[in-house]
This record gives sequence, structure tokens and C-alpha cells, in this order.
Amino acid sequence: MVGNYLHSYFESPEAHQAFIDEHKTDIISKTGRTKGQPKAPYKQADKMINCFKNDPGFVKLYQGTKETIVKGKIFGVMWKGKIDCLNLNRHCFIDIKTTQNIHKAYWSNEARNRESFIAHWNYQLQMWVYQQLIRQTFGVICTPYIAAVTKQDVPDHDVISIPQYRLDEARDQVSMNQEHIEAVKNGQVKPARCGECEYCRLTKRIGSIPSMDDLVD
Repeated sequence: MVGNYLHSYFESPEAHQAFIDEHKTDIISKTGRTKGQPKAPYKQADKMINCFKNDPGFVKLYQGTKETIVKGKIFGVMWKGKIDCLNLNRHCFIDIKTTQNIHKAYWSNEARNRESFIAHWNYQLQMWVYQQLIRQTFGVICTPYIAAVTKQDVPDHDVISIPQYRLDEARDQVSMNQEHIEAVKNGQVKPARCGECEYCRLTKRIGSIPSMDDLVD
């Protein structure tokens, strides 16, 4: 909800107002000292919005068509995406992401190293997919950028590029895993449980009892 609130602002004034009108009961406080005002998460979202809109550099970069739908086939499977800001003349697109802290490091068990929030949430895969769908839809190869804004009391923000080798890794990841994912989606194969994601937490049942020494990777 909060993410969509922020995105709708940068789509257009009309889209933002329509979103507020549709979700007024969720956004506006009904009781107490804050009655009639936005609830705390949306006050924070307004700070994040102001952080972007008061930066001339961001305003200059965030030019193009908003919320553009793109479709195409990737390795034989249909994909669909929605681009936050697409500028075909500049051959680039920008995707807005919110995060706790732009410089926070996350531990990767696979890489055995610390990584950025972009790598942690695998946003480079989304950017590669969008790049391919834009090329198929419009015949233009566009450079991806992530416009990140933080949830800190005083928000930080930046526009971040994705190195080509990261996009290449994402391509290989889609190529290797897509067939299995489609088989899981179609009910042909049971998913392998990671034990940590929302699905695994939702469907968890007590089986073997772990030792306290096994709780931390």
C-alpha cells in the first residue's frame, strides 16, 4: 500500500489522488489527535516523496512515460512487466525502490559475502527482464537504473546503475531456473522448501527438532 502510494505520486497527480480516494480509510486517521491526517506510514511516504521531488537531479532524470506495460517471450515463456518511468529517446528506464538503508549490507549464504540491498532482493533480475521486454515491445535496448529512497526518518536517496555482468548473471539465472519454476507453477513439481520465505513460514509444520546450535547459519 505505502509503496503504491509513493509510485502513484510519480505516475501523475490524477493517479495519486485516485489512489488516495480509493484507499482513504487505510490512509487517513479516523480518531485521536491525528484525526483527518495521514497515518504514520503515509507521513513517512510523503517525506520520501519530498526527498525525490526536491532534488533537481532526480526530477531531470525521471522523465518519460509512466507505468508502461511491456510484454514478451523470454526463453519460450510469456512475461509481463510495468515500467515506472521509460524514456525511449534516452534509451533508459528507471524503477523506484524503497529500502531501509541504501548502504546496508546483507549477508549472502550463497556468495559467502556481504551484498547490497539490490543484490539481496535480486532486483537486477527484474531489471534484466524489463530490459528484454522493452526491447521486444519497442525495439530499443534501454539501460536500467534504480531510484532508491530510504525509510529513515530523514530519507536518503540515490539513482543506481546495474553493471552489465550483474545483468548477465540475471539472464543466466532465468535461463537455468525458469523451466523448474514453470513446472512448480503448473503443479508438475513440488517446490523445494527454503524454510525461511513467507510461503515456508505459512505452511510450516513441526517435524525434526533442531538444536540451538543450528539456528544461525
